[in-house]
Amino acid sequence: MTGGPDATEAVPVGITTGSPAGAPVTLLIADDDEVTRSGLRTLLAAQPGITVLGEAADGVEAVEQARRLRPDVVLMDVRMPRRNGIEATRQLLAESAAPPRIVVITTFENDGYVTAALSAGASGFVLKRLPVRQIAEAVRVVAAGEAVLFPAALRRMVAARPLEATEALPTAALTGREEEVLRLMATGRSNPEIAQSLTVSLETVKTHVGNVLTKLGAQNRTHAVVIAYESGLVVPGWGG
Repeated sequence: MTGGPDATEAVPVGITTGSPAGAPVTLLIADDDEVTRSGLRTLLAAQPGITVLGEAADGVEAVEQARRLRPDVVLMDVRMPRRNGIEATRQLLAESAAPPRIVVITTFENDGYVTAALSAGASGFVLKRLPVRQIAEAVRVVAAGEAVLFPAALRRMVAARPLEATEALPTAALTGREEEVLRLMATGRSNPEIAQSLTVSLETVKTHVGNVLTKLGAQNRTHAVVIAYESGLVVPGWGG
């Protein structure tokens, strides 16, 4: 939470940044390390626009606390006892019509657990070594309905995992333009940047993004990007 990654990976990319207007974002922190959990709570509670409702020491407690406190966002570690963050994420997203947004927090970006959590429906991930203001911004952005992507780190994670048949991209279901949009999403570009690149309107891009999510059965933008890399539609090192 004090050090910093390379500049190209230090800021969430491919999102509309800025705190949402209105009430503070409510947050639940789930991490099995008490020092990490306590530090995150203290630091994030001091950030503008964030209210920390509680903590959880494992995946079972994370689900129970989320049910009770109904936070906007859960900051979810993946390697926890009793129930890991992947299963906790999957359960929270499956059992409610209006589940919290999940942000995975991890020490290493080349952790296969993170990719699995993103595939389970998490809206993005942050690294524990990031400055707290960037973790706070990721929480605010996800609460506003956007995704948090670090494209270079995501490329490395996916490249380290074998392709599973169930994760293959149904390319026949996507139009040529939808594939273009998905490729640009995978590089971390925002909707306005995609619109500029393709010389189309922002509303057209939003329509294409919605179609891509529906056709891929992706729970969110981040999940669609994971599918794009794991299917081979986008390969590590591809820059658009």
